[in-house]
Amino acid sequence: MRWIFGALLGLLAGPAAADDIGGTYTVQGTGLNGAAYGGEAVISATSDVTCEIVWNTGGQITEGICMRSGEVFSAAYVLEGRAGMVIYTLSPDGSMQGSWTLAGVNAVGSESLYPK
Repeated sequence: MRWIFGALLGLLAGPAAADDIGGTYTVQGTGLNGAAYGGEAVISATSDVTCEIVWNTGGQITEGICMRSGEVFSAAYVLEGRAGMVIYTLSPDGSMQGSWTLAGVNAVGSESLYPK
């Protein structure tokens, strides 16, 4: 019964503010081909619930839109001409762990963001 009450409270609270996670992050990930990559991501709030994210990984700049809802953070972007999405889970230490993919690709990469 407690978990039902907790879940209802979470729904009533609504989405968390996007600016709560704004800032610069170190990126560590694994590409769709299994190769490791790293870089930096900058998240900037554009409203109370939405944001922009810019990744710089291996000298490649990728821009996207993003949103936080509770302990989930997601972003959409275009990479190499394909629509992509990433879904992260927020950790208490401010880091995020997630999975990403591109449209038309039968593979999933992983990515972690660590606050600088």
